[in-house]
Amino acid sequence: MHQALYRKWRPESFDDVSGQEHITSVLRYENEQGKLSHAYLFCGSRGVGKTTCAKILAKAVNCLHPVKGNPCGECEACRAIDSGAATDVLEMDAASNNGVDNIRDIRDEVMYAPASLKYRVYIVDEVHMLSQSAFNALLKTLEEPPSYVIFILATTEQHKLPATIISRCQRFEFRRISVPELSARIELIAREEGITLDRDAALLIARLSQGGMRDAISLLELCAGGGRAVTPELVNETVGSTGREGTMQMAEYIAAKNYDGIFAQIADTVRSSKDLSTFFNDMLSLWRDLLVFRTLPDPSRYLDLTESEAARLAEISKIFTRETLLWQSGIMERAVADMKNPGASKRTTAELALLKMCDEQLDSSSEALLSRISKLETALLTGSLQVAPVAIPVTAAPAASPVAPPKAEDKPAPVAAPAVEAPTAAAETPKPVAREAKKRSLRCWTEVVERISENDRMIGSFLRTAKAYTEEGRLCIRAASDFAKGMIDTPETLTVIGATVASLTGQKYEILVELGAGDAQANDDIIDEILETAEEL
Repeated sequence: MHQALYRKWRPESFDDVSGQEHITSVLRYENEQGKLSHAYLFCGSRGVGKTTCAKILAKAVNCLHPVKGNPCGECEACRAIDSGAATDVLEMDAASNNGVDNIRDIRDEVMYAPASLKYRVYIVDEVHMLSQSAFNALLKTLEEPPSYVIFILATTEQHKLPATIISRCQRFEFRRISVPELSARIELIAREEGITLDRDAALLIARLSQGGMRDAISLLELCAGGGRAVTPELVNETVGSTGREGTMQMAEYIAAKNYDGIFAQIADTVRSSKDLSTFFNDMLSLWRDLLVFRTLPDPSRYLDLTESEAARLAEISKIFTRETLLWQSGIMERAVADMKNPGASKRTTAELALLKMCDEQLDSSSEALLSRISKLETALLTGSLQVAPVAIPVTAAPAASPVAPPKAEDKPAPVAAPAVEAPTAAAETPKPVAREAKKRSLRCWTEVVERISENDRMIGSFLRTAKAYTEEGRLCIRAASDFAKGMIDTPETLTVIGATVASLTGQKYEILVELGAGDAQANDDIIDEILETAEEL
């Protein structure tokens, strides 16, 4: 009978467990030194090695010839546990055996010594499923079991366990396995099983498994079920995903406002029977990676991408601002939630969401407004947007109307009239007058204050009450009081402010500190001007 790959390749020793060295090293040491606990609690998400480590520990404590804390796998005790013939190692699923009677049976059994092994080991999987009365029945036995009894409890939902149970156990937190470790493991399994596995496909399987080794191996077996070579295209076809290529293409369509491309790709996704919810979740994952590119100087530390994917994402990330990416992510999250509503049309929901992502003017939310302002700021900083000068028309003086000649007796003495020059053509043409330089509020000031506050809370408190604006290459900071001005206007503080502002805006300013918390009306005028200009973009 065929055995599933995740069971066939279940680790047989602590050294074979991937990604949990912080736990396996402790268990190995305790077994080697004979300093075993009476109760262990293994917590973590699915498929990260909780039950595997529990079975290895059960073998290790009963092994007749342990090797550096690991079970030898060859002695009589190890073979009996592997074959399931050892009656002293009992594995119970609390999801189906969660009543108080099941725990009472265990409480009665622990009074008897092991039949053939050194320790009687109870492995209780999904222990959070036990009823409250079952937990109460387990308390005393779990706290003071006989010296030959060891309890190993495993759970994916630690928050559901009573504090009285947790406090009686030695707790271990199992981590999600990293993508490189998952990828290396499934490549090893593929080589041993004769499966042709593309390296990019292994990386994609590792990403899709979300840190679970069992999920990764199961997906590998599913993809290889047809006897074909496992490629990224096959993996995407198997899980019903459009893949990174499809989501990156959609990102380019959105940036270019290519509505024909957007509707065509949605139609292709529906026609190929792929789930639109999965497609939007893939897009959310892509948008998260784009935010990492836009935020961090070294995004490779937090992303698991191939070289080609990283290069293309770096180019796409330059199209969007962080504010735009955050606003679009919110639209996609709401769309995914709306798709789960009974009777909702996924296709209509998806198309409406994508159309809204193309144009901020279709959304009246504050996030959309911030996105529009951020685009304007970027255009102004890069010089791609030029503000047209304001032309003030100059009107020529009106011609004198004819007046009847005065009578002789009323004629005044002759006075020399001043010479009046005839208006020239230049006087009749409006002359452009340059717009007066205005103070502009520094939009990233809040983020500047937050970053500085992380290292110096006192200076951060003074900066929170201050206002900042830019004017002709200078950064003016208006402090709320004389004392605040004195605390801010120091060489060390000004250096930190300048470096922080430069890292966010890419521009260096001459910094001046003034007294006065700022003029609210002036700020309102600046915002009105920005919005008026944004409407014209």
